[in-house]
Amino acid sequence: MPMTVATDRILAASAANSVPEEPTVPSIAPSLTYSEDSEDQDEPRAPEPPRKRRASTRLIAQSATDIQRITGESTQQLINRCCGVNCCMNFQKKKAGIDYEHVPLPDNDAFRSLGLRIGEIPTVLTAIAELPEQFTFLEKPAQLRSQTASPADSGISLDNDATAENGDYTSLERSMRNLELEDLDTSIQPPSFVQPHPPYHVHPAKIHNTRELTRLGAEKRTFHFDLDVTDYPTEDLVDFKVGGAIGVSAPNDTAVVDDVLDLLLVPRFLRDKPVLLRTTKGRWPTVWGDDQARKLVTTRRDLLTWCSDLQSYPPTKPLLRVLAEYCHDPNEKKILLFLCSGEGQGVFCDFRTGPHISISQILSAFPSAKPPMDVLLSVIQPLMPRFYSLSNDPHESYEIRDGKQHRIIEIAVTVHETADWRGGSRTGIGSGFFQRQALKFLDLQSRGEKAPQLYIPMFRGLMANPLAKQFVTDGPMLLIGAGVGIAPFRGFVQRRLKNANCANKVWVLQGIRDSLVDELYSGEWGVHEDEVKRVIQSRRGEGRYVQEEVVNQADLVWYIINSVDGRVFVCGSSKGMGEGVEEALIKVAMAKGNLEHDEAKKFWELKKEVGQYIAETW
Repeated sequence: MPMTVATDRILAASAANSVPEEPTVPSIAPSLTYSEDSEDQDEPRAPEPPRKRRASTRLIAQSATDIQRITGESTQQLINRCCGVNCCMNFQKKKAGIDYEHVPLPDNDAFRSLGLRIGEIPTVLTAIAELPEQFTFLEKPAQLRSQTASPADSGISLDNDATAENGDYTSLERSMRNLELEDLDTSIQPPSFVQPHPPYHVHPAKIHNTRELTRLGAEKRTFHFDLDVTDYPTEDLVDFKVGGAIGVSAPNDTAVVDDVLDLLLVPRFLRDKPVLLRTTKGRWPTVWGDDQARKLVTTRRDLLTWCSDLQSYPPTKPLLRVLAEYCHDPNEKKILLFLCSGEGQGVFCDFRTGPHISISQILSAFPSAKPPMDVLLSVIQPLMPRFYSLSNDPHESYEIRDGKQHRIIEIAVTVHETADWRGGSRTGIGSGFFQRQALKFLDLQSRGEKAPQLYIPMFRGLMANPLAKQFVTDGPMLLIGAGVGIAPFRGFVQRRLKNANCANKVWVLQGIRDSLVDELYSGEWGVHEDEVKRVIQSRRGEGRYVQEEVVNQADLVWYIINSVDGRVFVCGSSKGMGEGVEEALIKVAMAKGNLEHDEAKKFWELKKEVGQYIAETW
């Protein structure tokens, strides 16, 4: 990309004496060791007081500018998204001239788990959110009108103009028959209309093998998966790439779906029967389809299993307003309307920005709220695919089984857990699904089953993402990752070590908590692992973070980023690690390039523009 003249001058002046010379011995590159400024040098130094562990006590914001830097939003944008423009600073302060009443709160564990701090409520509420428009309807074709209707459906039918719609009914009857004849097992893959990767459908990839990478005592469990993609549909000019990421359409847990269906009073005999879904607008229940009206044949269970996110998002006012509309208990209704009102804005803001509340949890908290299922579907967030980086070189990963060559891709998944209102913890939708599949697979293997038939519903996903796009087969690379963020770099190293011309040109900094329990892929990087990889532990020994090691490796960082085709890759969580590594790189540029902070920041921004600094964080 073109650079301004002023920027050229800054970089030229600052780096003129800093770009490393070619090594005197061509085969030797800078070693993975501490640079001259390392704290571990042999020179004597004054004793330092014990360093306090950094955790949530780190000051990250002191002004509105800091908030905008962290969130990427202005104060007004944050208010619009978080608390509906109304000010929540006057948290439940009583106003003169307004009558208040004490409303008994629901006496159940689910409600108490919401942590709502509700005192007296105004007898008259204002600025109550409007009832959201219903745009999803569950209907029955004419030939099924005699069957018992579900009390959990809105009851809207096509009877308004049966004669005019007779031709359409014939089409719908044909769709009903096609559903029964369609060779699609929705227990292992979503309905075909979901289609997150048009024009291709989700592919159920068989699990070839799985194992747990972490050991007992690890703070988070991480599983490795070998997926058989031999039968994956061919796509023109697109293939799996080193550093690429596959998309996974992870379903909601069956127990969670059944819990929601129970709370909505959907009869069990209707849950898996075909039903006509009619939408009047939007993309749902597709993932990235066109914004248009639809008529689809599906089942109530499939809509909740594959199309509705039941636990990943904070509650919204449209959801609470729908629950209030169909609430039979006057006290519960009053509380829900209070949360949707201007007077309850402070409580709602606190509620929304707290821990994520599952649909099952909030339905259990207000047990008299029984909205029709299709009305509720209009206000539930869509279930989106999750993306997972490949942890191997997919071009060279094949296995012979049953006399045939099978193509294998590999991924690593860390299980994320949050507290569950019933006690214990619950997992995320995607990572929880992977954990259930892994444990089932390992259990079946332990019982003697050689090839368990378990699948991951996936699609090729992102093969032009920054990691895949900027990976090159030559030029020095520094790979910086923490936790499961290290997984794609394993494929980078595997690819690089096969090229003799790339010897001494790849280095890895791996941040972990404790090497005894959570060092991922130890011993699986190639024959030169001890030469190319350094492990930094935050919970054992001296307790370093990977961003600290980046500063200690300043010589190596500066050599790589100023070399021809040199690249620095960063992968991992943006919270703490991603931000810390970026600041560490700025410190390196300040020290080695004699730059001011803003100049060093601009230096890395320019390196990012030209594809030499690649950060993939979440």
